[in-house]
Amino acid sequence: MNKALALFKSLIGKDSTESISPLMRWLNPTLLKAEEGQLEFSYVIREEMTNPMGILHGGTTAAIIDDAIGAAVYSLGNTHAYTTVNLVIDYFSAAKAGDTIFAKTSIVKRGNKIMNAECEIWNGDCSRMVAKGHSNLIKTAMQLA
Repeated sequence: MNKALALFKSLIGKDSTESISPLMRWLNPTLLKAEEGQLEFSYVIREEMTNPMGILHGGTTAAIIDDAIGAAVYSLGNTHAYTTVNLVIDYFSAAKAGDTIFAKTSIVKRGNKIMNAECEIWNGDCSRMVAKGHSNLIKTAMQLA
């Protein structure tokens, strides 16, 4: 097992207050599942994550998807960092402050230079998809420790 995946497995059931990602610390999800390239998080939607109508802001949804995908790519134990090239999101339904949502990630294509990954956001009982995003990420020159 790679070090990154081992770290994620040790964090199952914990919130993200100790994450290396400042954005993930702010979003503060709880890690529910960790497999290589597949992570699952739960989030409680706070008021500051919503728009003036009191529903999950589209930009917050995009941040959740982008950050969760980045974590899934990191879980692969790559030697180099990857960065987002594009992020495409479809919004299907609303979630409001106080709701719990789930983000489920997976790596679709693991290339040497480009990866494609996706993330689905589900409502609390997983009966309704809130949003789905996919992203291409490119390998950078930055080596990971």
